[in-house]
Amino acid sequence: MIHYTAETFTAAEEDILRRYVTNLRQPVFALVNLPEVVKGALFARYSRTHKTLRRLLLDEFVDDLDISGDETIDATVGVARAEQLYQRVFVEYGDDSVAQLGAVHLACEQASNLLTKILERGRLMSYLEQSTRYLAYDERVQGRYRYCRPPSVMTSSAGTRYVGEIDRMFDAYGDMVRRMTAWLTEHYETPVGTQSAGGDLARRRAIRAQAFDAARGLLPAASLSNVGIFGSGQGYEALLLRMRAHPLPEARSYAALMLEELRKVIPSFLHRVDQPDRGVVWSEYLAANQAAMDEFAAEVFPDDEPEATPEVALADWDPDGETKMLAAMLFPYTDMGSAQIADRVASMTDAQRVNLVRRYVGERTNRRHRPGRALERIDYRFEMLADYGSFRDLQRHRLLTIEWQPLSPRHGYSVPAVIDAAGQGEPYDDVMERSADLYDTLEESVGRPEASYAVAMAYRMRYSMQFNAREAMHMIELRSQPQGHADYRRIVAEMYRQIAEVAGHSAVAEMLSHVDLSDGMLGRLGAEQAAERRRSAEPA
Repeated sequence: MIHYTAETFTAAEEDILRRYVTNLRQPVFALVNLPEVVKGALFARYSRTHKTLRRLLLDEFVDDLDISGDETIDATVGVARAEQLYQRVFVEYGDDSVAQLGAVHLACEQASNLLTKILERGRLMSYLEQSTRYLAYDERVQGRYRYCRPPSVMTSSAGTRYVGEIDRMFDAYGDMVRRMTAWLTEHYETPVGTQSAGGDLARRRAIRAQAFDAARGLLPAASLSNVGIFGSGQGYEALLLRMRAHPLPEARSYAALMLEELRKVIPSFLHRVDQPDRGVVWSEYLAANQAAMDEFAAEVFPDDEPEATPEVALADWDPDGETKMLAAMLFPYTDMGSAQIADRVASMTDAQRVNLVRRYVGERTNRRHRPGRALERIDYRFEMLADYGSFRDLQRHRLLTIEWQPLSPRHGYSVPAVIDAAGQGEPYDDVMERSADLYDTLEESVGRPEASYAVAMAYRMRYSMQFNAREAMHMIELRSQPQGHADYRRIVAEMYRQIAEVAGHSAVAEMLSHVDLSDGMLGRLGAEQAAERRRSAEPA
């Protein structure tokens, strides 16, 4: 079992916490007896603080709550089990839809960056993850850097080296943050005309975010993070079944912690997870399939080396997709069948097609104004060979199909342009070499899944994303904004270009009217200035 750091609280703090969390010591716990808006606000703060959720609740939320009526509640001993109806409907009759009706806010803390991607795979759940942009990851807890120490690694012949090398990667990360902060402060002044828009505080925050972005690639995948999850019983059941079958031991042991806490609040919905004839055989099915495919792939590609591929490649699309999309735009507004509508669209002039698209899309005054579901009629499949850091951000988009290959140093790494500009390429390369050497050692001693803990986030990983034009509008416009990380901004900008030029879907590209292709340092500055203006306008 992985060792997790337990928090300590005063007796008075424990008395308060017992009313609202399902345990006081474990890294996984559910939130109960709180207004929904408070649970959401807690998770919203999660991504930008080093504090655990329990500490955040005590420090920033309790004083604003009326807790006078909650003295007799003790959430740590579970809830009353008035479950007879659920047992009869859900278990006896197998009506899975009932499990969509109960939902839980679950805090998942001290999870490695390998585990967070497993936790965030489900489509029908919501996630908030601790950010690498707003927090320094080299802060120590009880004298130790925050990274996963898997038992199999720690007890292996490579255990001592693992701790030493990962510690040095964190040392290098902290040093790089300081160097980049100093360099950015010297080289990038507040743009002319904006000095008073948010003050020097906004500039300092933008520089700090840029320094964190530049140094992020040095962090190992073992780095610990906190994830807030909101999902239904059905979503959690599917997640736990996958986790119990996963080759990464951390995922399997963490699933047990999650199941224990979830059963304190929605026990009936998770009744099947560890039943021998239900969840157990289901997880065994998933594990057997994975093992069979691993074996088959090894037979098909025994000694093959991966061919060089571009960072972003449009692998598949429908040449007739735009015509099908135009027909789908008209479908809800006529009495005609799809074939008849398609015939009429095929006879339209270019001017008529443009007019149709513009009427359907309307005037999008901001990127949150999105047209209807006709855009779901057209799909794109992209294949990326890009750094793990940007994958972490893009992977959280759920209305798409994403698959990824194991993380390793096999495909090389990317170096942020600002690192080279600041003359920090050599120490950056040193960390990458250290990471690759440690991976090789761990792969030999404990196997490939846990060797990935050693891989720095700058290393490239191959993954594919398939999504429709409506999701393309959301993802590409959101991730291309100036305040975004340079790595994923570059990726989505290339997606946008290839939709227009490779697929030739100019109508789709035109609809993506809020894509930002600007190039500039301190892209976070505008957002920080706006936030500072809002803070200044708030009443004291």
